[in-house]
Amino acid sequence: MAVFSRTPRAPLEYSRTLWMRLWVGAVMLFLYAPLVVLMIFSFNDSKRNVVWRGFTTKYYEKALGNDQLVEALLNSLTIAALATLASLVLGTLAAVMLWRFRFPWKDAIDGTISLPIIVPEICLGVAFLMFFAAADWPTDLVWPFNLGAITIAHITFCFPFVTMVVRSRLASFNREQEEAAKDLGANESQVFRDVLIPHIKPALVAGALLSFTLSLDDFVITYFTSGPDTITFPVKVYSMVRFSVTPEVNAASTLLILLTVALTFIALKAQGVKAIAETH
Repeated sequence: MAVFSRTPRAPLEYSRTLWMRLWVGAVMLFLYAPLVVLMIFSFNDSKRNVVWRGFTTKYYEKALGNDQLVEALLNSLTIAALATLASLVLGTLAAVMLWRFRFPWKDAIDGTISLPIIVPEICLGVAFLMFFAAADWPTDLVWPFNLGAITIAHITFCFPFVTMVVRSRLASFNREQEEAAKDLGANESQVFRDVLIPHIKPALVAGALLSFTLSLDDFVITYFTSGPDTITFPVKVYSMVRFSVTPEVNAASTLLILLTVALTFIALKAQGVKAIAETH
């Protein structure tokens, strides 16, 4: 029986096995192969975008020369930035409130905050449409105030994700550090700024990246809350795809993918450099 016995593997050692690496590789290929094909065909010198006819970059020139497309991209970036900042503040405060305090109807409030994550986006979109119509929300404001309805809607469904990420990080916080800081004379604001914020900083970065990506890529809710002068990038791409999937659409989508990847890389790189500097 000793011949068939083997030493049990530790949980972290499964990543070194061949079958696990093959499985992870297959999953990554399944997820990212369509994006790679889209990026490749953005250089296709053919209007039909079905058969490869040659290499060209003229569709990137057309995409960047399309004023409506560039304006839609600027709207999406503005909305995503505003929604990310507001979601970080609201989500962090909500996470700290639910983690630290006990108050009546806490479970009900916790469930209400989680509703935008659970409820389908089509339902949220219709609800926002009815709300802004009932409130007679103005649509003739100057830029960027005309993006207010979309920004409010994006904040509503983005900040629960920040709350979830920050709250999971707070679960590992040692309250003795907070008590030690108070014993040394720190007040509540100093404890929050110098003890709690550094602990949840990785969660804040993750929540910001998640909020920015969700807001930048959202279509359903934006479709119901946008007006004729507040077209975002996903809505504009959808209007272009309704006629045909041209290399210009692929080029615009490729630019959005590269922008998202670049912002994520910069944020993670900055976080890593700062962590290394703090250790030294």
